[in-house]
Amino acid sequence: MKAMHMIAVTLLVIGGLNWGIVGLFHGTNVVHMILGHWMWLENLVYVLVGLSAVLEIFTHKSNCKMCSMNNQGSM
Repeated sequence: MKAMHMIAVTLLVIGGLNWGIVGLFHGTNVVHMILGHWMWLENLVYVLVGLSAVLEIFTHKSNCKMCSMNNQGSM
């Protein structure tokens, strides 16, 4: 389960950075720049990022050491 968690977090970071770049540079899409010739692969990346977000919604608290700590102290 740790490997799946790490893959999901990596995909979420890639997706988050891509959306940040899209927002900052008005339409510059890094995923499209890298995979634009292969639309099916670009779409697969977006689907995997979305599935990673759903996975993390349901499993993050049990996988994250900081979130699973006894609510003592602050982050």
